[in-house]
Amino acid sequence: MNAYVDAHSVPMKNTGAIKLYNDEDFAGMRTASQITAKCLDELSDIIKPSVTTQQIDDFVAEFGRDHNALPATLHYRGFTKSCCTSINHVVCHGIPNEKPLREGEIINVDVTYVVDGWHGDSSRMYPVGQIKRSAERLIEVTYNSLMLGIEAVKPGNRTGDIGHAIQTYAEGERCSVVRDFCGHGVGKLFHDAPNILHYGRPGEGIELRAGMIFTIEPMINLGRPSVKVLNDGWTAVTRDRSLTAQFEHSIGVTETGCEIFTSSPSGYTLPPYV
Repeated sequence: MNAYVDAHSVPMKNTGAIKLYNDEDFAGMRTASQITAKCLDELSDIIKPSVTTQQIDDFVAEFGRDHNALPATLHYRGFTKSCCTSINHVVCHGIPNEKPLREGEIINVDVTYVVDGWHGDSSRMYPVGQIKRSAERLIEVTYNSLMLGIEAVKPGNRTGDIGHAIQTYAEGERCSVVRDFCGHGVGKLFHDAPNILHYGRPGEGIELRAGMIFTIEPMINLGRPSVKVLNDGWTAVTRDRSLTAQFEHSIGVTETGCEIFTSSPSGYTLPPYV
């Protein structure tokens, strides 16, 4: 049996209990998340062949300073960058560096800004110049997987309904769902309960209640679902080096469904972002 607690009645740490937030908290999440989403919008003009992932990271750091927002990944458990940049077969947690992007690559940029203690966590896929149709299709499948997962969010449903919606669609499109990483509770903590698996069975898992805040962030592979973490301790890659993609939103459960805190201010959904 899962414990649900008023977020203001417990210490701000991950105890495994599921925190329920109020309207004022939702407003705080909305502010932080929209700064994150605006940064991701503006990155669409920056990401192109010959740009380095370090330049992307520099932009994220500067954008945060300009908006009084702190990048949550900076110095988080030893991570030294302001965002994660994951290219081609890198599933997640790629570390920005000085290597230039090349025409035809795809990249996920994962940004989390902290504003007044609230974490706005989101990631988005970007094509680098012209990409192959297989890569374009993977991006489409991954985005659709995320949105189908979000459609399953409403009070009374369970986390298994989210995972089932994602898994059924992605596997029906002959792709696979990464199982090693998941969505998570978010709010005043970067990572909190509950875990949101991107696979599962309908009617199983944790019951969704109004006031819950968490991320949904499916990682979808063209090949098999197996991944491994490289020696740097962060970079996760597909074992078969198949192409992978990810989209992520931070959402809050409402009385009738959910609110997507990190929706694009420009109305962007899928690339090209114009």
